[in-house]
Amino acid sequence: MDKDHLINIITKAFSGVELGEGIGLWEAQAIDDYETQAVRKEKREKDEKQDWSKLLGSPNLQNCHSSLSFFDANGMRFHLPIFIIGSIKNEVDDPIFHLTNLDDYAKSKFTTLNLEQRKAITAYLNWCLQNDEYEFDHPSIERALKEYWNE
Repeated sequence: MDKDHLINIITKAFSGVELGEGIGLWEAQAIDDYETQAVRKEKREKDEKQDWSKLLGSPNLQNCHSSLSFFDANGMRFHLPIFIIGSIKNEVDDPIFHLTNLDDYAKSKFTTLNLEQRKAITAYLNWCLQNDEYEFDHPSIERALKEYWNE
């Protein structure tokens, strides 16, 4: 599968997803920095909440990569396509760790994904298996596909 086709699959699967009450990119950074509730609220005002695609190509995305560790299920659903597409385009570090290290807490972040979104993530992980650049991650990807994503 080529990059453009995979990006189309991801884009279609997550089309129309909004943040809602989920944790946003900048709010997650505030959580990471142990900020007060007041600062978290201020950072949340800065978060994109309607259209995740507006964040594509943002120079801030790589600086906010740690946000993946602090999203709730709705925040993860909203932001995951940005990090996956950014990874495919070599604009940000890949989110593979968050998709393959699946303890109960990590799995709780994927509870709002629908079947089409889960299939899109599976397509991304299978694409990673076809690329030597992800060779180090192949064992964890294969395990995650077998044990969780291909359920």
